[in-house]
Amino acid sequence: MQVNVSLIITTYNWPEALGAVLDTVAKQNLLPLEVVIADDGSTDATRRLIEHYQQNFPCPILHIWHHDHGYQAAKIRNKAVAKAKGNYLVFIDSDCLMRPDFIAQHSRLARPGYFVAGNRVLLSEQYTDRVLADAIDVTTIRPFDFSKAQLNRRWSLLPLPLGWFRLTRPDTWKGVKACNMSMYTSDFLAANGFEEEFEGWGYEDSDLIIRLLKNGVKRISGRFAVTVLHLWHATNKNLLEEGNWRRLQETLHSSRKKANQGIDQHTNSL
Repeated sequence: MQVNVSLIITTYNWPEALGAVLDTVAKQNLLPLEVVIADDGSTDATRRLIEHYQQNFPCPILHIWHHDHGYQAAKIRNKAVAKAKGNYLVFIDSDCLMRPDFIAQHSRLARPGYFVAGNRVLLSEQYTDRVLADAIDVTTIRPFDFSKAQLNRRWSLLPLPLGWFRLTRPDTWKGVKACNMSMYTSDFLAANGFEEEFEGWGYEDSDLIIRLLKNGVKRISGRFAVTVLHLWHATNKNLLEEGNWRRLQETLHSSRKKANQGIDQHTNSL
């Protein structure tokens, strides 16, 4: 099956980082069919940045926005996917820089009935400031040319083959992050997308993965193949994390395969 990637980028009020991420999209060896920016209520600075990139970008950019009512990543991602045209979804956040083969590697790993769990390495606070201020392209730097003060887990950037070992943990939900994961659109829709009952920081991505597994969708490891470089920022956890954890446990110990409040709210009107 031919893979046509819709790249879903979640963002909120950090246009400098979003611009750096879009620069890495433009340098991909294999471009996505489209970029769909899931904007969780940013101000006009983000809108202006996106309009600037839309003028001369190598693939279409869609800007999906809703009003800022707190952290609603699940809802805005669903809205973005509802507008996406690709048969394959790659999710990242607007603080994750992609190496040039990122889309190509996700496409090579793609299988119907499987999702790909990517990973990330973390830039330090000081180095993040330098990268953004000086427009440093860190995505082409060799792993061990980074210093330990710039980047943790440099070895995670080493490439490994796309072999059988990537299927050794097919039923594991832990460790999958929405800042780097992918799946066929049909599998996402069968689970009714993200559960919008999750508001505030935490666990909406884990909830989706658990429901995918209940639907028979298995895990492929993207480690050492699709690692992203994560820009440092202060952690945005809030008091809703505890409630989200309880909600996740309910999903984990139930037979529920679809979101109660999911993407069907946004696709039925299309």
